[in-house]
Amino acid sequence: MTVNITSKQMEITPAIRAHVEDRIAKLEKWQTQLINPHLILNKTPKGFSAEASIGTPLGDLFASAEGEDMYKTINELEEKLERQLNKLQHKGEARRASERLKDSFEQ
Repeated sequence: MTVNITSKQMEITPAIRAHVEDRIAKLEKWQTQLINPHLILNKTPKGFSAEASIGTPLGDLFASAEGEDMYKTINELEEKLERQLNKLQHKGEARRASERLKDSFEQ
């Protein structure tokens, strides 16, 4: 899978690129196709910020994170994306379960 990484006001080192690719690869455990993952890494006056947009067959994922350490910011961004992906994957199950509960209370 190809991960597009864009940076503003900083250089992407091989270590940062490897860390980003490892974190995005962790999302593959949800067994869904990640379409064109794109990350934007920025250096801000207060630290670092990272934004990610990833398309999936279930819907689009978008997350952003800010922090003083670039690696912690990337980790936080991955956690947010993983929560969104989990929610998208289990959305149908939650809806079906709530309808079954409604039916059981009406009887």
